[in-house]
Amino acid sequence: MRMRRRGPSLLGVAAVAGTAAYVGNKSAQKGAQQQANEQAQNQQLADLEQQNAALAAQQQMLLAQQAAAAAPAPVAAAPAAPAQSDMMVQLKQFADLHAAGVLTDEEFAAAKAKVLAGG
Repeated sequence: MRMRRRGPSLLGVAAVAGTAAYVGNKSAQKGAQQQANEQAQNQQLADLEQQNAALAAQQQMLLAQQAAAAAPAPVAAAPAAPAQSDMMVQLKQFADLHAAGVLTDEEFAAAKAKVLAGG
């Protein structure tokens, strides 16, 4: 009597090995894709941080220019009425800058106090 071999056949083992190789390959590809996506996101973040730093520098420069332009020039002895209107114009300019978000609350209060003090 002939005995049959028990256990997995050669084709069964090959099928399992092939499936495992395929799944492993897919997993490696997915990992590489995730790594590439992460690198792209990191690069985008770095670019945005650079843009943010450049914009902050520009804003500081603009604030310095506006502060220099807003500094009151020496005024010769003038009648009281024109000085009052100049004060109103300056206050209006500071209020507009504050409303636009260029001046903070503290900067606006300091500028207003300076104008109201007459200096």
